[in-house]
Amino acid sequence: QVQLVESGGGLVQAGGSLRLSCVASEKISSITSMGWYRQAPGKQRELVAVITSTSATSYADFVKGRFTISRDNAKNAVYLQMDSLKPEDTAVYYCNVNLPFYNYWGRGTQVTVSS
Repeated sequence: QVQLVESGGGLVQAGGSLRLSCVASEKISSITSMGWYRQAPGKQRELVAVITSTSATSYADFVKGRFTISRDNAKNAVYLQMDSLKPEDTAVYYCNVNLPFYNYWGRGTQVTVSS
């Protein structure tokens, strides 16, 4: 069973930066896209950013210009560079790997932004 392991979360002051990493435990074939989602307390999980197999990227409006998603196919990894963090970015961030008929999810990494 493939596992996705996220890292890089933590506590940071507003205006600071964090870089999240997500590494798959083994090679995954036929990936449609890789992405990051987040879920704040009392809220639904929401899409943050996604990168396709052709490296096209898409961002939620609330992170455009601040976050950058990238991937390393050789390492089975996807990254999220988060700059100019705001308190409202506080959430558990989840890695996702999307296949035509299946989704893999990581267990999440906590990001807390203090004001």
